[in-house]
Amino acid sequence: MKPERIVIAGGGAAGFFAAAAGADSRHGGEIILLEKTSQFLAKVKISGGGRCNVTHACFDARELTTQYPRGERALIAPFKQFQAADTVDWFEQRGVKLKTEADGRMFPATDSSQTIIDCLMHSAQKAGVKLRLNCGVERVFRKPDGGFELTLTHGETLACDKLLLAIGGCRTPALGQLAILLGHTLEPPVPSLFTFQVEVPWLHELAGIALETVEAAVPGTKLRERGALLLTHRGLSGPAILRLSAWGARELHDRNYRFPLHINWLPHLNAEELAAEFQKQRQAQPARFIVNAPPAKFPARLWEQLVSASGLARETRWAALSGGAQHRLIQQLQRSEFPVTGKTLNKDEFVTCGGVKLSEVNFKTMESRVCPGLFFAGEVLDIDGITGGFNFQAAWTTGWLAGRAMAGSGIGR
Repeated sequence: MKPERIVIAGGGAAGFFAAAAGADSRHGGEIILLEKTSQFLAKVKISGGGRCNVTHACFDARELTTQYPRGERALIAPFKQFQAADTVDWFEQRGVKLKTEADGRMFPATDSSQTIIDCLMHSAQKAGVKLRLNCGVERVFRKPDGGFELTLTHGETLACDKLLLAIGGCRTPALGQLAILLGHTLEPPVPSLFTFQVEVPWLHELAGIALETVEAAVPGTKLRERGALLLTHRGLSGPAILRLSAWGARELHDRNYRFPLHINWLPHLNAEELAAEFQKQRQAQPARFIVNAPPAKFPARLWEQLVSASGLARETRWAALSGGAQHRLIQQLQRSEFPVTGKTLNKDEFVTCGGVKLSEVNFKTMESRVCPGLFFAGEVLDIDGITGGFNFQAAWTTGWLAGRAMAGSGIGR
């Protein structure tokens, strides 16, 4: 029997993991990995600020699926085969130790994405995977007797028995044309994991201030998230905002990224508890100006702006705080409203919502249900997770399943 040739289109996380899993599983045959740009694993390189947020320390498969605004149901079976704990084991077996940070994110102990890149490159090369740069797939044709004929960059043709599309997010419909040519449909792509532009001058002046826990919500929707917040020169960022953008990707797109945003700066305190804190301040330091006396660990410059935004004069002392003024200050702390006027994207790192329709893929093997021999992995699918390592985990899992299935190993261990 003639050895099979497998072609993987896409030299990112999902493509490399599929190549390594397939090479580990098969006996004979050929695996070719094609990357259309001049660099393999470019998104791995820049992710996590250059540290690479490999996965998240969530080791219950069902709980793990709840971190995906799109793809939760589809990922239940795949995560029972290969989840975050398996990712940790895979890298550690190859000499890469991961560490867990306080928020559950997992990074290489070296704090360098190059460690992950070197591991993936070495695993693929050791297994005999043929790696080709500057070599994208321009067109694809499924042959009547099975297999595919690919037209590559610069006009070269390449035949293969099985094809994996791991081409990344379909940021524009054109990027999903290969899947469409083979009979698939795409859920319309829109951005996910983006920051909010807010044109409020005093907020911009506080750029760089970070808060450990706030609650951000979009009034009139179910969108509400708690987490860290970062004030930037253009508006608001940080995990709370990124998670909100992921869950609301389509809804916020439909609003043209213009909507009111409410921020609760102290979500661990309700109105009565805040009033009690203010009473303590009145008793402890009645003559002190309110603007100069923020709650413990609250950024002083931000407190000053919020006091001003509530309508309190700078010279107001705690002893002179009226009931009405206290109510306005509590309202400001619990529900500051900002007009969001747009989104800001890291063009190299952002995630897309949308891609190949999930009902058209067999999630036991990642093989197409409409085109035998065609497989999918990674962000090309209509799957995206919140920030924290979940998108990489989906890439590792779908790549592992696809690689093993293409190599004839099925879904078992």
